[in-house]
Amino acid sequence: MANTNQLKVIYGDGTLGVGGDDFHYIFNYGRGGIESLVIGGKEWCYREPKPTFWRATTDNDRGNGFSVKSAQWLGADMFSTVKSIDVKINGQLIDFPIAPENNKYSNHEYADEVAVVFHFETNTVPATPVDVTYTVQPGGSILVNAHYTGNQDLPELPVFGMRFIMPTPATGFDYEGLSGETYPDRMAGGEAGVYHVDGLPVAKYLVPQDNGVHMATKWVTITRDSVKSNMDNSKVPFSLKFAQVDQPFAFSALPYTAEEFENATHIEELPLPRRTVVSILGAVRGVGGIDSWGADVESNYHISAGEDIDLTFKIERV
Repeated sequence: MANTNQLKVIYGDGTLGVGGDDFHYIFNYGRGGIESLVIGGKEWCYREPKPTFWRATTDNDRGNGFSVKSAQWLGADMFSTVKSIDVKINGQLIDFPIAPENNKYSNHEYADEVAVVFHFETNTVPATPVDVTYTVQPGGSILVNAHYTGNQDLPELPVFGMRFIMPTPATGFDYEGLSGETYPDRMAGGEAGVYHVDGLPVAKYLVPQDNGVHMATKWVTITRDSVKSNMDNSKVPFSLKFAQVDQPFAFSALPYTAEEFENATHIEELPLPRRTVVSILGAVRGVGGIDSWGADVESNYHISAGEDIDLTFKIERV
């Protein structure tokens, strides 16, 4: 009999299922990520998590021309593709388990640890690799590592991290970090503590732009009370936690993607909130603010594309 602390592994033709006590995850090879993350019967994925490279253009970005110089990263944010995938069981690389290779497995396969590595290539000139590794551990926690490989021939980055799009709007979020909105060059007024935010507030700029980033975060818990299934109208709150491993991270929790902000020239052009967009970030460019007519962000708040960036965090059930 299998150890009840082990993970059950399902080797599908184009997917890998990993399950345990009251959780089940599906990794989709063709779509390049986790297509389903169900905990306690609640789905947390609306789209597969993907590496993110873009933040919505700010007034200062427009004034100093940054968004034009770094426009390749908008394309990378939307269209970077998976070039290859590795699957590791208990730390050992196995033959890629798609059909017909997966036919050798039964419906009673178990493991202590399952890792899926998606090798992305950015849609930039030149292209550069980004590797995203999901390691599922007994109990259902997922260790996530995103590694960006630097290339000196690419323009500076707006951000680097992972973007999660959830099926319904959050009722709010709690986090341990700095108070209020903070950016690398806007941290002096933030006070360390544990904070609660109702809903998914959006700064009411006349022209929508990036907002809502929180630096130096130890953990953030997102809470929802609705799902897309008409069979579930319970309205009982349920939560998911993102926690630091070695280093704090930055995050934002908003009802829109960077591209949706980018596409709106006035705040009334934004769509009605329907999703939760959580960005867990390992690098964030400063926003500047010296003036909006050409002054650049101070040099120590830039993100060089020529240096490697690593982001590691854990996804945990609450």
